[in-house]
Amino acid sequence: MFFTYLRRELRRRRKAALVVASGLALGIALVIVVNSVSSGMNQAQGKVLESLYGLGTDLTVTKAQERPEDGAAPQRPRFEFKGKEEGEEQSSDRLMVQGFQTLADSTVATVGRQPGVDRAVGGLSLVNLKINGEFARGKIQRAQPQPAQPGTGNDGTGNGGSGGGSGPGDTVTGGGAAFDVDSFTLYGTDVTAPDLGPLTTSTVSQGRTFKTTETDAKVAVVDSAHAQKQGLALGDELTVKGVKFEVIGIATADRGQAAAQVYLPLKQAQTLSASAAEITTIYVKATDSTRIDAVKTAIQKNVTGTTVTTSADLAQTVSGSLDTASDLASDVGKWLSYAVLLAAVLVAGLLTSSAVTRRVREFGTLKALGWTSGRVTRQVVGEALVNGVIGGALGIAVGLAGAYAVTAASPTLTAELGSSGGAFGGGRGGMIFGGGPAGTAAGKTVDIALSAPVSVTTVGLAVLLALGGGLVAGAFGAWRASRLRPADALRRVE
Repeated sequence: MFFTYLRRELRRRRKAALVVASGLALGIALVIVVNSVSSGMNQAQGKVLESLYGLGTDLTVTKAQERPEDGAAPQRPRFEFKGKEEGEEQSSDRLMVQGFQTLADSTVATVGRQPGVDRAVGGLSLVNLKINGEFARGKIQRAQPQPAQPGTGNDGTGNGGSGGGSGPGDTVTGGGAAFDVDSFTLYGTDVTAPDLGPLTTSTVSQGRTFKTTETDAKVAVVDSAHAQKQGLALGDELTVKGVKFEVIGIATADRGQAAAQVYLPLKQAQTLSASAAEITTIYVKATDSTRIDAVKTAIQKNVTGTTVTTSADLAQTVSGSLDTASDLASDVGKWLSYAVLLAAVLVAGLLTSSAVTRRVREFGTLKALGWTSGRVTRQVVGEALVNGVIGGALGIAVGLAGAYAVTAASPTLTAELGSSGGAFGGGRGGMIFGGGPAGTAAGKTVDIALSAPVSVTTVGLAVLLALGGGLVAGAFGAWRASRLRPADALRRVE
């Protein structure tokens, strides 16, 4: 009897049922799309941060920025040129530590002993800068001599003129200097931990990566963009500070720019830069990704003079369209979708309550025939619940279609990564001096294709909202229906 009456009433009130179901469907579809886009934003931000840290890295540790003494100038690169003859080439080749601040490599073991730390490896971030060119000496153009006055010498002073130097009116023409600046970034990598460190931000597309036994070998992995620019191929030789390295692999950055243009074994990088037993960055993997904040606190407490950076810290430096879209999806989008859903539930409740008002004679007659208030209530709630199920099914279908459309369109968002380090640019290769990933990311821009993955949790949430909306809407009408008396039906009899 319940289902027979339910089916007849829904068929008789198709338009009203369709309006209620459509309102719920719109709200549920918005919830699915916004939650899916928000999830895609989180994944995109995770990919951006992976392009800095590398896969598997949870934290990085760098030396804390030291405040210069009063009156002391900040440390800057210095270049010295020995005096040579005019036209003879001058050159200076420097391999400098990014940020000019390092940690003792023994700090890696100290960090590795902290609670919650699974593994820790060190890296040395460097910049190779080569300046070469020549000076040209200027020439003095003598001014025209003035006629001598009586009683004076040739120089107009009463003394005999001197042959050397320049006099009043003489000019210097020509001369100057022409120098070429070439630079590239270099990273000393701990080859014994190939799955942790700066090289994990790239994939070796040609050749191979380092072997764990090549701790002091003269081999190099080169970023694909730098290799193309310099015309390097597998088996070629790359010269750094006069030392030749064999190119054994070409690496392609997974997203955005690579961590460095050239990767060397850590020991070789330390030797070339005169940074024995020194590193700039420690890459840390936590035993539990949910305890990263606790690991950060432990390192800060027990390893003094360091700065600990997590992915959450780096996320605060992300700007650009990705950050803007993420804020809109998280703040405006979610609240808007829930507001629309709430409005749809309220409208459904009002429509159900209004329908009960129009059915006073019907329900009063049913009560007169022996229907209890509970049975009438269950009938009204059942009709509203079916409307909710229909609205939920439509909403899920529309929401999935919307999420698929976003993924298919794959709009490109740009993430601009901030930096705490200063920048020093020059020549054909840009240079950045800063400690750790945040420093090396100065001015780094990453393009990410947005997707809208729909999780089982999101679909489950949609089902619960549909059922909840139907029940809330039914509650309005059920409350009205339960208060009806058989006498009300008699008042409506014409």
